[in-house]
Amino acid sequence: MAKRIESRPTDGLSYNSTEAKYWDRAGLDKEVERVFDICHGCRLCFNLCPSFPALFDAVDRNDGDVRALTAAEKERVIDLCYGCKLCEIKCPYTPHDGHEFQLDFPRLILRAKSVNAKEGGVALRERVLAHPDQIGKVGSLTPSLANMMCRQKFQRVVMEKILGIHRDKLLPDFADETFDKWLERNPIPAIPAEPAAKVAIFPTCFVNYYNPAPGKAAVEVFAKNGCAVKCPKQNCCGMPALDGGDVEFARKEARANVDSMLPLVRDGYKIAAINPTCSLMMRQEYPNLLAGDEVKEFAAAIVDSHELLYHLRRAGKFNTEFLSTPGTVAYHVPCHLKAQDIGLRARDLMRQIPGVEVMTVDACTAHDGTWAMKKEFFALSMKWGEKAFTGMREAGARVMATDCPLAAVQIEQATGVHPMHPIEVLARAYKRGGFPDAVAAPEPPQGE
Repeated sequence: MAKRIESRPTDGLSYNSTEAKYWDRAGLDKEVERVFDICHGCRLCFNLCPSFPALFDAVDRNDGDVRALTAAEKERVIDLCYGCKLCEIKCPYTPHDGHEFQLDFPRLILRAKSVNAKEGGVALRERVLAHPDQIGKVGSLTPSLANMMCRQKFQRVVMEKILGIHRDKLLPDFADETFDKWLERNPIPAIPAEPAAKVAIFPTCFVNYYNPAPGKAAVEVFAKNGCAVKCPKQNCCGMPALDGGDVEFARKEARANVDSMLPLVRDGYKIAAINPTCSLMMRQEYPNLLAGDEVKEFAAAIVDSHELLYHLRRAGKFNTEFLSTPGTVAYHVPCHLKAQDIGLRARDLMRQIPGVEVMTVDACTAHDGTWAMKKEFFALSMKWGEKAFTGMREAGARVMATDCPLAAVQIEQATGVHPMHPIEVLARAYKRGGFPDAVAAPEPPQGE
C-alpha cells in the first residue's frame, strides 16, 4: 500500500516569488500533490470554478490517488483556474486563517504558471496581454479605426488564429479621449485647507484607455467630499503579466508604481484604486513580488475607492447632499473585492442615496483577467458566469453597477447592458437629473 500523503506543508512550500525555492520544480510538484489531495478529500469548492471539477474527476478516474495523475491532467487543472480567489475565501485551511496546512490554492496555481513560464518561456498571447498600457497607447492613437478593426469579422478571425483571442468575445472600445488627456484639460480641484482625506487615485489602465467615466467620477466624488486629490504617474498594476506567468515583467511594473507613489504615501496619501483587481494586486501580491519594508509600507496604503469613502462616512464626513436617485440598482459584487475582506462598501454607500434600492448579485462573472478572452475558455466563461448574468437580468433594475471593469464587459456580453461603476452612480446622484439615460435590464425571453 502506498504511503499516505501528509496534509501538513512539505519543504517545498512557498508562495513568495522572491524566495529561491519558489522556483524549484521538485518542491512545486510536492506541494501540488499535497494540495490536490487535500482538495480532493474536502470538495468544499466543487461549484466555484471549472478547475475543481476537473481535479476531482481526474483523481476519481485514478482510484483516488493524486500521485497517479498524468502531467496533462495536472496542467488541465492549472489552466482552468482563473484566479477569482473565491476558493481562498471559502477554504478553512489557509494562511489567512492561521491553519497549519497553509493551503492557498490560487497562489499555488500562480506559482505553477510562473514556473512553467520560466522553464518553457512566456507564450506570445501572454506576452501581448501582459502589456495593456502598450495596447492602450497604440489603440488610442486612432481609436475610431482601432474600434472598427476590432469589430470586423475577418479581423477577429485573424486575431483568433494569431493570438488565440476568441472571435466572439466582446472587446471594450478604445475611448475617444483617455483619462490622462481629460486630466490635462480638466485640472484636479485645488487642495482644501483642511482635507477630509488625502487621496491618490489609481484609475487603472482600463479606465485610462477604455472607459474614463469612473476616473472622472472618482475625481468629482472625492473633491465633493473635501479630499485632497492627486493622480500620480503610474502604470498597469502588473496583474495581467502575473496571471500569464511573466513574473519578471510583473515585478518591473510593481517596482515602477512603488517608486512613483511611495513619496505620496509618506506624505499621508492613500492610494485609492478604482478596480478591485488592482487594489488586490498592490495590497496582497506586491509583497510577494518585491522584497523590502517599503513595499509593505506601500501595500498598507492601498484602499478601494469606496472603502476610503466609507471611512469618511463613519467619521461623519461623507457628503450626503444627493440631488437625484437611480431608483433600483442591480449591484454585482466582484470576486477580487470579496477577497480583500473589506465589506461591500460600494453597496453601503449607494444605499445612502434617497429613494434607492440596491439588489446585490453575489456571483462570479468568470471573466477574471484575460481568461475569458481566450478561445479555449470563452464558452466556459459564459457558462460559469451564467448565475451572475441571470441575477443581473432578473433584478429588473433601472441601473446595473459593478466595481470591476472586466465584469462589466462580461455582463454586457450576456445582457446587452454595460453596468456603471458605483462611483459613477454616486457622482450622478450628486447632480440634479443625474439619471435621465439610465437603461433598464432587458426582459428575459419568454419561456426562459
